[in-house]
Amino acid sequence: MSYTEFPSRLLENAVNEFASLPGVGRKTAFRLVMNLLRRDAEDVRRFGESIIRLHGEIHYCRLCHNISDTEVCNICNDDKRDKSIICVVENIQDVMAIENTRQFRGVYHVLGGIISPIDGIGPADLKIESLEEKVKEGGINEVIFALSTTMEGDTTNFYLYKKLSRYNISLTTLARGVAVGDELEYTDEITLGRAINNRNPYQQ
Repeated sequence: MSYTEFPSRLLENAVNEFASLPGVGRKTAFRLVMNLLRRDAEDVRRFGESIIRLHGEIHYCRLCHNISDTEVCNICNDDKRDKSIICVVENIQDVMAIENTRQFRGVYHVLGGIISPIDGIGPADLKIESLEEKVKEGGINEVIFALSTTMEGDTTNFYLYKKLSRYNISLTTLARGVAVGDELEYTDEITLGRAINNRNPYQQ
């Protein structure tokens, strides 16, 4: 059957919605939709409600911008975390990757992306101002640049360095156990854990 000729407009619309997700082609979207059709109505209702609630009820932590169910995330609320060390990451996937190593006991700051002129993303589009405000308020001893070792990641690191180097804090970066060009979420836990523990002073 051609994926451009559907027997039902409802089926076609559902396939188009799934295919709009990154990394999902039309054949995969068709299989996912057919799987939903074979499920019980209650399963499908639960699936749909979880997506609707995700969009309407999820929070972003007011302190670190991590995704959370509450105004302040569990990490920022944890009294055992060292609030004087901030690990700067690109997105929620990177927080999850670093947390899985169980090697970092500080807190995070999620930028929401990295500087990428080709994609139209500049410093103003990221959560950089709130990071500088945290440092300016005091109580921060170290900021770790834990961004992907890509050209865009390095550009963002340099921009952050220029903004934060005026303050009396340590600015460090992950040890190069993470290969150049790698994204953190795809780095194995042992390598990433070592890169965090053996971090180095940031060098221009």
